[in-house]
Amino acid sequence: MAVDYLVMIGYLLGIVGVGWWGKRRAASKSDFLVAGRRLGPLMYTGTMAAVVLGGASTIGGVRLGYTYGLSGAWMVFAIGLGLLALSILFSARIARLRVYTVAEMLSLRYGGTASLISGVVMWVYTLMLAVTSTIAYATVFDVLFDVPRWVAVVIGGSIVVGYSALGGMWSITLTDMVQFVVKSVGVLVLLLPIAVVRAGGFAQMKEKLPSGYFSFSSIGGETIFTFVLIYTFGMLIGQDIWQRVFTARTDKVASWGGTVAGVYCLVYGLAGAVVGMATKALYPTLPSADGAFATIVKNVLPTGVKGLVLAAALSAMMSTASGALIASATVANNDIRARLRTLGGRPAPAVADDHDEVRANRLTIVALGAVSIVVACLLDDVISALTVAYNLLVGGLLVPILGGLLWRRGNLQGALASMIAGGLTVITLMVTKGVLANEPVYYGLAVSLVAYLTASLATRPTDAAVLEQWRRRLAGQDAPGAQPAEPATAVAA
Repeated sequence: MAVDYLVMIGYLLGIVGVGWWGKRRAASKSDFLVAGRRLGPLMYTGTMAAVVLGGASTIGGVRLGYTYGLSGAWMVFAIGLGLLALSILFSARIARLRVYTVAEMLSLRYGGTASLISGVVMWVYTLMLAVTSTIAYATVFDVLFDVPRWVAVVIGGSIVVGYSALGGMWSITLTDMVQFVVKSVGVLVLLLPIAVVRAGGFAQMKEKLPSGYFSFSSIGGETIFTFVLIYTFGMLIGQDIWQRVFTARTDKVASWGGTVAGVYCLVYGLAGAVVGMATKALYPTLPSADGAFATIVKNVLPTGVKGLVLAAALSAMMSTASGALIASATVANNDIRARLRTLGGRPAPAVADDHDEVRANRLTIVALGAVSIVVACLLDDVISALTVAYNLLVGGLLVPILGGLLWRRGNLQGALASMIAGGLTVITLMVTKGVLANEPVYYGLAVSLVAYLTASLATRPTDAAVLEQWRRRLAGQDAPGAQPAEPATAVAA
């Protein structure tokens, strides 16, 4: 195990070093929150793929493959499909808005105070997303270092909080690129073929596995539909995803880079399901499917390779955790704190310079990082926690966000009614029906849509001047900092 220890420790030290190097580039609010909006296609594709494929996609994807076979890939497939839809249909327009948060987009579109409610919902979502990835650290550290779960959570969480607070989005982007490469090599190049070979190849796997494991529909049509509803639509509106779109140098980079990342997600999802199937063929009676990933890594990989694959799993978790953490801090500062000061009758705080902005965001990342570590120590179900986050996001915000992008008649009253009605419906049904039930998101979306249409049609349309400003921003006009981008540098390639 000494070699595996060295591989993991070297990886973690390297991540911290890359994060520290990124600190030099975070000189302004734009640098810290959206990497100066300067990422080229290579960096953008890598960081987008890294942020959407986290602990739930890696650990949870293998678990679903162990339980259902090929159809277990549908959770990650849904994420990839959502990223493809976002990139092809919306990302170019989103990038041209040149905002920092989803709530800013809602205020710009509806011309009112939509940012507070949407900011609270988005903040809960991003924080829970950070918690789910932090929970998953325990799986890796338990396999390699045999430490208590809370120690694993604190170690992994502290590293993520450290490099995220140091350089913000620049540090996160640079570490994401490292993590993207390690994850690709560890899971796709090493773990996948080794697991299949050790299981006897696909022919023997088919003989050993239950019937239906090689079907893409055995998980059930309703479950597939729910995955698409939650994860595909969740990709369209999540702050963590939009904040990566805001880092693109141009709208074309956002569109094409995201499309490539979406295809990568489909491949990654299939790989995770096959690894889970190989684990089922080798170890058919595990006490819990949650241990499938840890079992296959611990028992079939040679020394050294085991450390790299565990580093790959850790990479997936850290990428999502860091992206969710900076998204949560951005929403807390830009949408909630600023709006609460305004509602309380206090003037917006005077910010002397970009240094103060960066410092405020660093402190917020540290504070929210500590909260996510504490919550992660108290929870232990990654998929349940992720489901709570996506139920709130989709049930509360999908309709007003897509309505604002697609329906001119939608207005502020409709957006507020949709957020409140959809969010309360989701929360009520999660309490009464259970977190993993399908009803919360189904009924939440339906109620949200009815509320949006009814309130919008029953009240005055959005002011023409607001809609005209919105149209110009969508066209890339009148946006702050909309001057031509700086020449690409090597790091933004």
